[in-house]
Amino acid sequence: MRRTRTRSSHVVEGASPKSNLGLYSPAVLRCRRRPTAGHKEVRQPVTSPKPTVGLHHAAYACADLEATNHFYEDLLGLPLVHTEVEHLQEGFFRHVFYDLGDGSCIAFFDLHGVGEKPDWSSSLSRPNGLPVWVNHFAFRATEEKQNEVRARMDAAGIKALMDVDHDWCHSLYYLDPNGIMIELCRDTPGFEPDPEQAHKLLNSTERAADPKVVTSKTATTQLG
Repeated sequence: MRRTRTRSSHVVEGASPKSNLGLYSPAVLRCRRRPTAGHKEVRQPVTSPKPTVGLHHAAYACADLEATNHFYEDLLGLPLVHTEVEHLQEGFFRHVFYDLGDGSCIAFFDLHGVGEKPDWSSSLSRPNGLPVWVNHFAFRATEEKQNEVRARMDAAGIKALMDVDHDWCHSLYYLDPNGIMIELCRDTPGFEPDPEQAHKLLNSTERAADPKVVTSKTATTQLG
């Protein structure tokens, strides 16, 4: 088997000047409250006393590389920072990386005869009989970034699938060209970590909060 590699660009160190999206993880977990006079309390990330594992990149298969690049680079504003071309078996694949602005990336495989089945699907949920919102990728975003992306998406004729106020965060959802749901999530102001309660609810059917109001492009419904 002959393997060659072509690199068309290089991974940048540190934050990208073009992107201010980051991976959303409700557990930038260790937080403390800092009250401010006359304002709602805000929560500040606190460094974990133990070493943590962070995201390097998350990778997915893409059905259409050109459409994927347009969606992530032009509409979401994530710069393409690294591309690899690998020859494998009798085919090849491209591996492309988009910078999230914090040193981590979302990446995609463009596959060409490297073992994929003829009827393969890039969608993560629907082929498995799941609602489209189950498997998704959430980006941390500011309100300004949400509005910027919404404006570009609207101009391109792409409407948000859902706009959800979760009480502790506000989320804007879109479906990418591969059938993968992406979320732009901003803390409002985030949640207070409570490992004890979280473990208690692992085996509970108790609703922890009221159903959330969901505004979609077709209807307003409730989650939960």
